[in-house]
Amino acid sequence: MHRVLKICLATLLITACSRTENTMSQELSTAAAEADVESGGRGLAKLNPQPRQAYEVILKLHNAPGPFERIEAVAQYDVANEAECGRINPITGTAGRITSQEPLTLKRVADDEYHGTVYLDQMLDEDYYGRGVCRWKFGGTGALLKATGAHEETRFLTFIDADQLTAGKTLTRHYPRRDYPRAAPVQGPHGMTSIEDYPDSGNEDPTDYVPELRDALFSISLTAKEAKQ
Repeated sequence: MHRVLKICLATLLITACSRTENTMSQELSTAAAEADVESGGRGLAKLNPQPRQAYEVILKLHNAPGPFERIEAVAQYDVANEAECGRINPITGTAGRITSQEPLTLKRVADDEYHGTVYLDQMLDEDYYGRGVCRWKFGGTGALLKATGAHEETRFLTFIDADQLTAGKTLTRHYPRRDYPRAAPVQGPHGMTSIEDYPDSGNEDPTDYVPELRDALFSISLTAKEAKQ
């Protein structure tokens, strides 16, 4: 999920060796926007104040090995026409993809079931670079689950892409129960080594696991349905 966002350079004054306070402010805004993107923010990109294309996202746990106190979700959006409006790499001269991941609140509605609302048109199409309107496209929804949220615990990850979500399909991924709350130690050159903050993306096909694990799996399902406005 590569994400880069950089605004155009501040307009230079015709008078050489002179900067107005306004130009200095623009340059600081540029730096702040770049830093925000690097830390996972959206930079100069704006949210649509009146999104309309709503879908209800449903996350379900099946045969969970224990509680999950930390459940976070995001909606991913990508600019479809980066060639016209994407960040220009100063070295290669090519435009890069602009991506934004916006938080998606999931509320518990039943044991092992969570709902949230995602908007396909949450990002605002606008000219952010002075090179044309950036057209955003919804890319999908992902979720991260941890037992309590402690750093050393396993990150159970899942992601359903836009085509599956809008078609009402269900994505189910299977995970070893032994990785809850944290991944099992592995054999290293100096003995058994613990793995902290292990990213477990699971498998769609449970038979991808070795036979001794297949009877000790749990799963996370993601699906969605169009929400009534």
